Amino acid sequence: MWLNLLIICALGFLAAAVDAIAGGGGLISLPALLLVGVPPHLALGTNKFAASTASLNSSITFARSGKVYFPLVKWQIPFTLSGALLGAWAVLSVSSAFLNKAVLVLIILVGIYTLSHKKLGMENEFKGLNSSNIVVGCLFAQALGFYDGFFGPGTGSFLIFSFIALFGFDFVVASANSKVLNFTSNFTSLLLFAWNGKILLSYGIPMALFMILGSRLGTRLAIQRGAELVKPIFIIMSLLVAAKLIYQYI
Repeated sequence: MWLNLLIICALGFLAAAVDAIAGGGGLISLPALLLVGVPPHLALGTNKFAASTASLNSSITFARSGKVYFPLVKWQIPFTLSGALLGAWAVLSVSSAFLNKAVLVLIILVGIYTLSHKKLGMENEFKGLNSSNIVVGCLFAQALGFYDGFFGPGTGSFLIFSFIALFGFDFVVASANSKVLNFTSNFTSLLLFAWNGKILLSYGIPMALFMILGSRLGTRLAIQRGAELVKPIFIIMSLLVAAKLIYQYI
């Protein structure tokens, strides 16, 4: 029991630190729960519980530092929420096989595009809001909320990339904005897992505490080190998500 707690807390800390910087922490935290023998359905719910506390902490820390652009995010939150609800409902009746293949291609393209464009996201080139980019941003928020509720892997990467590609934010602001939306979709899914009794609190609570500590470390590093730290970790995590999907597909 104690060895299992040590494993999930240590890996949860690492996962939250990485996730706060560039997303992709689920690649570490979910396998940690499976590694100690938690059944898949309980592992998903327990991971969502712990990850939600960490993403909330990151959102608050980023917001206090002034990195979250609320004039845009406030419009996107309800669309992310409705998208996540629709995605969670759809997953009960629709196969994810096609989505798995489509996401694999998209996440590889995102990683390669970011790697090949040296200046992408290194400086904040945001020009301001207008009705057109607010609408586009809300549609993307709903689509990615739906994706997170339906499938999940790579949501953080897609959110960060959309904030950079659509609005010209740098990696730090994009990561901060994405954390707020990611928490919204995570919390929506968490409510469904809790309703169905799929959270193992004996592991979830200690893991959540260590993930909060990890998220604090990762958020502070992202704020202090800026895009020079966030961008390479973003590329690495995007390609790791792609590798995970390839492994599942094979």
